[in-house]
Amino acid sequence: MSTLSLHRSAPAAARAAAPTHRVADDRAMLRAAAELTRDLSAPRPAIYWADLIVSAVIGYGSFVLAVSTSSTAVMIPAGIVAVLALYRALSFIHEVSHMKHSALPGFRLGWNALVGVPLLTPSFMYEGVHNLHHAKTRYGTSEDPEYLPLALMKPWTLPLFILVAALAPVALLVRYAVLAPLSVLVPPLRRIVVERYSALAINPAFRRRSPEGAARTQWNRIEIAASVWAIVIVASVVTGAVPLRSFAIGFALVSAVAVTNQVRTLVAHLWENEGEAMTVTAQYLDSVNVPPPTLLPALWAPVGLRYHALHHLLPSLPYHALGEAHRRLSAALSEDSPYHKSSYAGLPGLVGRIARSTMRLAR
Repeated sequence: MSTLSLHRSAPAAARAAAPTHRVADDRAMLRAAAELTRDLSAPRPAIYWADLIVSAVIGYGSFVLAVSTSSTAVMIPAGIVAVLALYRALSFIHEVSHMKHSALPGFRLGWNALVGVPLLTPSFMYEGVHNLHHAKTRYGTSEDPEYLPLALMKPWTLPLFILVAALAPVALLVRYAVLAPLSVLVPPLRRIVVERYSALAINPAFRRRSPEGAARTQWNRIEIAASVWAIVIVASVVTGAVPLRSFAIGFALVSAVAVTNQVRTLVAHLWENEGEAMTVTAQYLDSVNVPPPTLLPALWAPVGLRYHALHHLLPSLPYHALGEAHRRLSAALSEDSPYHKSSYAGLPGLVGRIARSTMRLAR
């Protein structure tokens, strides 16, 4: 959902000196990306289901242990495992938004039942939104729901960007336990809820359209389930069925999942475009791969998200094929190819790059 309004800080002279990314498309790279990965396009249902179910089982098992134990020595490691496993399970929303559902029958329903509804982040909050981020004429513009020129904004916007994510569990509880049922009775409120509070977007100017036809029916069913679950959570805490301590720990864990995702979002792009339409190659260069041998991205950028730049070249490629696609393209393309320019070593360097950019332009 729209989370915050951030204002640009760079003076006119500094903005003029900032990168505009008017980069022509590299035909050789685009051709190689298409030709070398044709045999990798089919999703493998066994991998999807096994990965999702194992992640959910480990995540919820560790979550229950963390909120129910009286031992801090047990709670902390259990909580860490819960956050990482649930974050991985939640990250499948990205795959759900891209997949052809006929290739993975029932996966969207299964994901919503296991993860989307329990964590109050159903798939409709990303489907119909994320695809706009991949539209060639929208990426990096004011019409992109998932883009802000963070590298060109004031330094304080970066910690605020993370802080807002920490409050996401509160926003989601209010959205589903209060606003959703109330909006059924108040039509003008319903429009606001759909337009402004039903999308996982970081662009505060984004307004989503109301769903129609089968999409509307599916949306309503999933939203009812999420609303009922949110009301049950609130009622359980108010009546004492769920101890306040357990709720507080659970809230902290879900908040940590949201923060982890927000940190990953912070380094998914370089965020250096100021609204101009970009070529596919420019979009790729504004995006980030964190490939092996670095190991930690498997935890903070799971389910293929460590290959985010490659994903912008091949958005329909299933997550389990991205590693092989990267190996093929890295070997086939010459060292001077733009393909190699979007690979970075790790999280600290990427965060530092954006932070330095904001501080430099603020002077």
